[in-house]
Parts: sequence; C-alpha cells; structure tokens
Amino acid sequence: MEVLPELYSIFQGEVAAVTEYGAFIKIPGCRKQGLVHRTHMSSCRVDKPSEIVDVGDKVWVKLIGKEMKDDKLKLSLSMKVVNQGTGKDLDPNNVSLDQDERRRRTFRDYTSQKITLEAVLNTVCKKCGCKGHFAKECYVQPGGTKYSLIPEEEEEEVAAAGHERQKKTSLTDEPSKKRKK
Repeated sequence: MEVLPELYSIFQGEVAAVTEYGAFIKIPGCRKQGLVHRTHMSSCRVDKPSEIVDVGDKVWVKLIGKEMKDDKLKLSLSMKVVNQGTGKDLDPNNVSLDQDERRRRTFRDYTSQKITLEAVLNTVCKKCGCKGHFAKECYVQPGGTKYSLIPEEEEEEVAAAGHERQKKTSLTDEPSKKRKK
C-alpha cells in the first residue's frame, strides 16, 4: 500500500487534469491524485479553474480531507491556504477551513415545531380586562382592540359557560332597569 501524506500536511504537486469544477493534482511519492475544488483554488471567486492552472504546473497544496466513497479513497486539497511562492502555511490552525465548513452547512427548517409558552402571568389587567399582563404593560386604547393570550381548551369551556351565565343574568336585569327609570 502506498504511503499517503498526513492530514493538513503541505506538499508540492503537479497538475494532472483541469476540469470545470477544479483541478486534479498528482501527489508525489504515490500514484494517487487529489482534487483542488475551484472554491479552494483562491481566496477570490474562481469561475474557470483553467484560468488559474494548466496541466503540468507545479503548485503548493494542503491536504484538507480524506474520504472513503465506494471503496475508493478521495483526497481533498486546498491551494488558497498555502503561499504559492514559498509553500508556507497561511492557515496553520485550520481556522479558515472550519469557517468554510460552517458556511456550507444546510439550514434546518424548524417551522413545523410547535412553540409553547411555559409560564403565563396569572393576572387580569385592570385597564382592558384581559389575562396575562399588568395595566402598566397594556397598550389598549379606549375603544381599541383587546388582545389576550390564547386560553387552554379547558379554560375555553369554563369561559364559555361563564359567558352564557353572564348573558342570562344581564337579560333578566335589563327589564328591571327600564322599570326604575
């Protein structure tokens, strides 16, 4: 078995092939090749890798990833973290590689998760009569729209029963008020 360079080691390789998505680099001392993706060729945006390198060019690269896929070892290389003149490591602690990895992570959709309130103030506002806040936090203007927290199912049933009782008592009170006048 061939001896491969260690992860994050720097070496000079020869460009074997240039494609639209990157360049394949021959690794010295073995028959393997690694891919420098166009996003790892330069710190600037690269649309055509053929504008950066040609077949046979010698370039300094850093081994940034090893992956087994379909019983084949795939090697990822980077040119942008190595000074192409001297071969010096421009990212010795691999900070920019970690930042690139974080940027590529996919966004997770959390919209299907239900949000529940854990604590509700057990108060009634003196200004608007709604539950869950104090009068000093109330923004209801006289004659304006009233808002309250959405009640639990049990509370809805109790409130509906209380509201019906209140209607019955107010209906019986109305004729007596008229008689007094």
